[in-house]
Amino acid sequence: MSAPQLSGQPILVLKENATRTEGRDAQRANVSAARVLGELVRSSLGPKGMDKMIVDSFGDVTITNDGATILKEMEIEHPAAKMMVEVAKTQDQEVGDGTATAVVLASELLGKAQSLMEKGVHPSVIIEGFSTAFDMATKYLDKIAIKVQSNDKIMLRKIAEVALATKLVGEQRKLLANLVVEAVLTVAEMKSGKYVVDIEDVKIEKKAGGSVSDTRLIKGLVIDKEVVHTRMPKHIDNAKIALIIKPLEIEKTEFDSKLSIASPEQLESFIKKEENMLEEMVDKLHEVGANVLMCQRGIDDATQHFMSKRGILAIRRVKTSDMEHLAKATGGKVITEVSHLESTDLGHSKLVEERKIGDDKMIFIEGCKNPKAVTMFIRGGTERIINEAERGIHDAICVVRDVVQEPKIVAGGGAPEAEIAKKLREYARKISDRSQLAIISFSDALESIPMTLAENAGLDPVDILVDLRSKHDKGQIWAGIDPLKGKVRDISQIGVYEPMAVKRQAIASSTEAATMILRIDEMIAVGKSDGGPTPPTPPEEGAGEEDS
Repeated sequence: MSAPQLSGQPILVLKENATRTEGRDAQRANVSAARVLGELVRSSLGPKGMDKMIVDSFGDVTITNDGATILKEMEIEHPAAKMMVEVAKTQDQEVGDGTATAVVLASELLGKAQSLMEKGVHPSVIIEGFSTAFDMATKYLDKIAIKVQSNDKIMLRKIAEVALATKLVGEQRKLLANLVVEAVLTVAEMKSGKYVVDIEDVKIEKKAGGSVSDTRLIKGLVIDKEVVHTRMPKHIDNAKIALIIKPLEIEKTEFDSKLSIASPEQLESFIKKEENMLEEMVDKLHEVGANVLMCQRGIDDATQHFMSKRGILAIRRVKTSDMEHLAKATGGKVITEVSHLESTDLGHSKLVEERKIGDDKMIFIEGCKNPKAVTMFIRGGTERIINEAERGIHDAICVVRDVVQEPKIVAGGGAPEAEIAKKLREYARKISDRSQLAIISFSDALESIPMTLAENAGLDPVDILVDLRSKHDKGQIWAGIDPLKGKVRDISQIGVYEPMAVKRQAIASSTEAATMILRIDEMIAVGKSDGGPTPPTPPEEGAGEEDS
């Protein structure tokens, strides 16, 4: 675009190397970039979805079909495409699953919008129609959702199994689903008449070796540390655990000081005094009944010696997050320093033990009476397997959390999307303005989810769409795609369910991303700064002065 002129002279508003794209060109470029990411994750959707191999700039390989991980590992440059990455990130943070669904849906919404714009429909009309369709879709979704009990273990296991079925660890989904449900219900707390779950209370610890079937739920904590002294006990039954922040050593003063020692006796007295101070700390631990110490800072060698004589097992440099988890798991209190410790501050567990796992030693705190923090200890043959197992278990924990906190579910297989699409088309017929076209396009975009499931299963999408619409017109609300059997059927009969919260968030995230991109009618890329002129170097002190 040419610069504006004043008396024949061009006026430069932007930097010389800035670029500017306007109108349809800008919209077309943004939609195309966003749709590329939709096409990228489309083939990973569903139980028949394919995996992606991502090689980063260091040569590290990630193999996954998790939408959030795929987009996170890629180095996206285009600003509109980055918005799609934000969609996946938001979906993952809010509900933990459905990232591929959200990205595919946003991509389809933009594709339908592009078709309408080419027919002369203004973006503002499309945005208004999409907003109306979104409001109606969430109402329909809430209306058809099935209410369940927050602590219904059978239903929660089904939810977890569906989340795990599409992952690399799908063969072990029954075992892992049981562990996930047990973990979430253990840390769930009742507040104001509703269950609240902080998934950070389910710590995930992983170690290569064995197989995924060796994965265990520890009703306590696993810490990747070892006992600080070789003569300390490695196994403590009926553990009484002290949680201390400050180091068990003589702290240096914050200011410089000197100590004048005139004789060996004075030096010996000084050293003895230090030892007595350290021994008093250990005596305090023994006095209150502690036989296990978890310290967030360091532990002096002399202190280690005294504790080993007292039969106390000690761990140092424990992470802040692990200290918080220990407090929740054992019922203890995190105390600033030993002198403030009381017997009522101690945590309790049946067992604290150092175990050798592979080449490393780890501390297991097990048998906590009423733990509000637990550990999922993941095993697997290789690092890549346990990393993918971790992603699958994280998704399963999130979807179970979603149902525990909001006990409403819907069937899978694209059934809710197909039902909502049918309802939206019925609603659109009652509207006489151009927003009708946007609402119908929204319904068509929703149907892309069951169509993608069909395509990934190797089915004919046209035949499937005809059969799917026919069944929903007959009132079969939960008719969806069964990729394993390769046909349309009542998905609720095979026990495939998903949290309503995941579907609602997927529709919300995708609609917001699509409308945001559609609002952009101009792209201004400011060129990279060349650093500008170098400031003059100040003269050295005295330089240029004449000798007096």
